[in-house]
Amino acid sequence: MIHKIKQLILLAILVSVGYFLLSNHIIYFGNGIKLLKKSRPTSAYTFFSIENKKVEDILKIEDLRNDGIGDFLVEIGKLNNEEKEQLEHNITSRP
Repeated sequence: MIHKIKQLILLAILVSVGYFLLSNHIIYFGNGIKLLKKSRPTSAYTFFSIENKKVEDILKIEDLRNDGIGDFLVEIGKLNNEEKEQLEHNITSRP
């Protein structure tokens, strides 16, 4: 009986960790990491580094852009709010 309870607890922990990973982007940057909530559970871009990447290339990734990576880039000083708005507008208005 105790063995079965331990298995269920372990399973619950593994499911929780899996759901956490499917529900968050883990963004690496120079000074650490940032958790960015995903709009829907998916494995796309769960681990993402912004080091040595141009902000335009980062913002071109629709999943990250929709989940607020632009605001994070403003927060860490990679660009200002006006630049973010202009880049997002340019990217989303292209055919």
